[in-house]
Amino acid sequence: MITTAYVKKMAAYNQWMNARLYEFAAGLPAGEVSLDRGAFFRSILGTLHHLVNGDTGWLKRFAGSPARTRSLDPVRSLEGPVTLDEIRFPDLAGLRARRTLLDTAILEWSDELTDADLGTTVQYVNMKGEAHSKPLGALLMHFFNHQTHHRGQATTLLSQAGVDVGVTDLLALLPDVGR
Repeated sequence: MITTAYVKKMAAYNQWMNARLYEFAAGLPAGEVSLDRGAFFRSILGTLHHLVNGDTGWLKRFAGSPARTRSLDPVRSLEGPVTLDEIRFPDLAGLRARRTLLDTAILEWSDELTDADLGTTVQYVNMKGEAHSKPLGALLMHFFNHQTHHRGQATTLLSQAGVDVGVTDLLALLPDVGR
């Protein structure tokens, strides 16, 4: 399974990449962010909303898990998404503020988790009303994988808009070690 060191590294990678995506998206001319590019979530804004919606839903579930910590308190009061493609913020600035709040909570939570927490079970009901019970560690693997997958889509959409995002690999955050 995974360790808290993995969770901390992925939380840092998540924050780093999200900050870069929003920086590049904010540099686009007006209207480019919401332009329908034929993607699954239509636009850059739609794809970034999907990430925020998914992360909000998962963090609210994690906030109710046995691995409760104060770092998820700001998420507990957020209204959860009704759908995963819901557009809650009409502009990038509002969405960016929510992304920053979520990324801060993820980072702080990753610092508070213990290896024992990763083995606890999270019971939740998905958006289809189906009940599930899964290990937190496995859910966190999905959580971070989902983010990476859709950020890849967002970088493709930015590329279509003429933006070169540059290096996006986790490898960029891994330190070199002596031989």
